[in-house]
Amino acid sequence: MMEINFLAESDRACWEVLARGKDTYFKVERGDDAYERTWRRLLDDERIRGIAARLDGEMVGIAHYLFHASVWYAGKCYLADLFVNAEVRRRGIATAMIEWVARDAREHGFPGLYWNTLEDAPARALYDKVGKFHEGLIHYAYRRDANQASTRR
Repeated sequence: MMEINFLAESDRACWEVLARGKDTYFKVERGDDAYERTWRRLLDDERIRGIAARLDGEMVGIAHYLFHASVWYAGKCYLADLFVNAEVRRRGIATAMIEWVARDAREHGFPGLYWNTLEDAPARALYDKVGKFHEGLIHYAYRRDANQASTRR
Protein backbone atom coordinates (compact mmCIF):
# COMPACT_ATOMS: atom_id res chain seq x y z
CA MET A 1 0.00 0.00 0.00
CA MET A 2 1.28 3.48 -0.92
CA GLU A 3 0.94 6.53 1.31
CA ILE A 4 2.07 10.11 0.70
CA ASN A 5 2.39 12.68 3.45
CA PHE A 6 4.40 15.66 4.56
CA LEU A 7 7.86 15.01 5.92
CA ALA A 8 8.08 14.84 9.71
CA GLU A 9 11.01 15.24 12.08
CA SER A 10 11.27 11.44 12.41
CA ASP A 11 11.87 11.11 8.63
CA ARG A 12 15.27 12.81 8.69
CA ALA A 13 17.53 9.77 8.17
CA CYS A 14 15.42 8.15 5.43
CA TRP A 15 14.95 11.51 3.70
CA GLU A 16 18.69 12.13 3.61
CA VAL A 17 19.37 8.73 2.03
CA LEU A 18 16.96 9.57 -0.80
CA ALA A 19 18.16 13.18 -1.11
CA ARG A 20 21.76 11.99 -1.41
CA GLY A 21 20.63 9.35 -3.91
CA LYS A 22 19.03 12.07 -6.02
CA ASP A 23 22.20 14.14 -5.88
CA THR A 24 24.36 11.14 -6.80
CA TYR A 25 22.10 10.39 -9.75
CA PHE A 26 22.38 13.99 -11.02
CA LYS A 27 26.10 14.20 -10.14
CA VAL A 28 25.58 17.02 -7.63
CA GLU A 29 27.96 17.37 -4.71
CA ARG A 30 26.77 19.02 -1.49
CA GLY A 31 28.23 19.34 1.96
CA ASP A 32 26.49 18.04 5.08
CA ASP A 33 25.49 21.61 5.97
CA ALA A 34 23.41 21.88 2.76
CA TYR A 35 21.36 18.83 3.74
CA GLU A 36 20.83 20.19 7.23
CA ARG A 37 19.81 23.64 5.93
CA THR A 38 17.40 22.12 3.40
CA TRP A 39 15.92 19.79 6.00
CA ARG A 40 15.21 22.72 8.33
CA ARG A 41 13.60 24.68 5.48
CA LEU A 42 11.39 21.74 4.54
CA LEU A 43 10.06 21.57 8.10
CA ASP A 44 10.06 25.24 9.11
CA ASP A 45 9.31 27.40 6.04
CA GLU A 46 5.62 27.62 5.16
CA ARG A 47 6.36 28.20 1.45
CA ILE A 48 8.80 25.30 1.07
CA ARG A 49 7.39 21.82 1.47
CA GLY A 50 8.58 18.26 1.41
CA ILE A 51 6.64 15.05 1.05
CA ALA A 52 7.48 11.39 1.25
CA ALA A 53 5.98 8.42 -0.54
CA ARG A 54 5.94 5.16 1.37
CA LEU A 55 5.32 1.63 0.22
CA ASP A 56 4.27 -0.65 3.04
CA GLY A 57 5.67 1.87 5.51
CA GLU A 58 9.10 2.25 3.85
CA MET A 59 10.05 5.67 2.44
CA VAL A 60 10.74 5.18 -1.27
CA GLY A 61 10.27 8.65 -2.74
CA ILE A 62 10.61 12.33 -1.90
CA ALA A 63 9.49 15.57 -3.48
CA HIS A 64 10.36 19.15 -2.57
CA TYR A 65 8.36 22.10 -3.80
CA LEU A 66 7.78 25.75 -3.10
CA PHE A 67 5.04 28.29 -3.58
CA HIS A 68 5.80 31.70 -5.04
CA ALA A 69 4.08 34.76 -6.42
CA SER A 70 3.63 35.22 -10.13
CA VAL A 71 3.44 38.41 -12.14
CA TRP A 72 0.63 37.21 -14.42
CA TYR A 73 -1.04 34.40 -12.46
CA ALA A 74 -2.55 33.83 -9.01
CA GLY A 75 0.57 31.98 -7.91
CA LYS A 76 2.92 29.25 -8.96
CA CYS A 77 4.28 26.07 -7.47
CA TYR A 78 7.76 24.94 -8.45
CA LEU A 79 8.49 21.24 -8.07
CA ALA A 80 12.19 21.48 -7.26
CA ASP A 81 12.97 17.79 -6.65
CA LEU A 82 11.25 14.50 -7.31
CA PHE A 83 13.10 11.27 -6.65
CA VAL A 84 11.94 7.67 -6.37
CA ASN A 85 14.19 4.79 -5.32
CA ALA A 86 15.28 2.94 -8.48
CA GLU A 87 14.07 -0.40 -7.09
CA VAL A 88 10.42 0.72 -7.08
CA ARG A 89 10.17 2.92 -10.16
CA ARG A 90 7.42 2.45 -12.75
CA ARG A 91 4.80 1.66 -10.12
CA GLY A 92 2.97 4.99 -10.26
CA ILE A 93 4.76 6.53 -7.27
CA ALA A 94 6.13 9.58 -9.12
CA THR A 95 2.77 10.18 -10.80
CA ALA A 96 0.99 10.02 -7.44
CA MET A 97 3.49 12.44 -5.94
CA ILE A 98 3.06 14.96 -8.77
CA GLU A 99 -0.72 14.74 -8.40
CA TRP A 100 -0.39 15.19 -4.60
CA VAL A 101 1.77 18.31 -5.05
CA ALA A 102 -0.63 19.73 -7.67
CA ARG A 103 -3.60 19.23 -5.35
CA ASP A 104 -1.78 20.80 -2.38
CA ALA A 105 -0.72 23.77 -4.50
CA ARG A 106 -4.21 24.31 -5.87
CA GLU A 107 -5.75 24.11 -2.38
CA HIS A 108 -3.34 26.82 -1.19
CA GLY A 109 -3.99 29.21 -4.07
CA PHE A 110 -0.98 28.34 -6.24
CA PRO A 111 -2.62 26.57 -9.19
CA GLY A 112 0.28 26.67 -11.66
CA LEU A 113 2.67 23.71 -11.18
CA TYR A 114 5.91 23.48 -13.15
CA TRP A 115 9.33 21.82 -13.03
CA ASN A 116 12.55 21.44 -15.00
CA THR A 117 14.43 18.31 -15.98
CA LEU A 118 17.36 17.28 -18.12
CA GLU A 119 16.76 16.68 -21.82
CA ASP A 120 17.89 13.07 -21.57
CA ALA A 121 16.25 12.25 -18.22
CA PRO A 122 14.49 8.86 -18.27
CA ALA A 123 11.68 10.50 -16.25
CA ARG A 124 10.68 12.48 -19.35
CA ALA A 125 8.52 9.53 -20.42
CA LEU A 126 6.37 10.23 -17.35
CA TYR A 127 6.63 14.02 -17.61
CA ASP A 128 5.44 13.94 -21.23
CA LYS A 129 2.29 12.14 -20.03
CA VAL A 130 1.42 14.34 -17.04
CA GLY A 131 2.84 17.69 -18.14
CA LYS A 132 3.05 20.00 -21.10
CA PHE A 133 6.42 20.20 -22.81
CA HIS A 134 7.33 23.72 -23.91
CA GLU A 135 9.24 23.20 -27.15
CA GLY A 136 12.03 25.69 -27.57
CA LEU A 137 12.01 26.95 -23.98
CA ILE A 138 15.57 27.46 -22.80
CA HIS A 139 16.54 27.71 -19.13
CA TYR A 140 19.17 30.26 -18.13
CA ALA A 141 20.83 30.66 -14.76
CA TYR A 142 22.74 33.82 -13.91
CA ARG A 143 26.48 33.29 -13.82
CA ARG A 144 27.93 36.10 -11.73
CA ASP A 145 31.57 35.63 -12.75
CA ALA A 146 30.73 36.03 -16.46
CA ASN A 147 29.51 39.57 -15.81
CA GLN A 148 32.11 40.77 -13.32
CA ALA A 149 34.41 42.24 -15.93
CA SER A 150 31.66 44.37 -17.42
CA THR A 151 30.53 45.77 -14.06
CA ARG A 152 33.91 46.72 -12.62
CA ARG A 153 34.80 50.38 -12.50
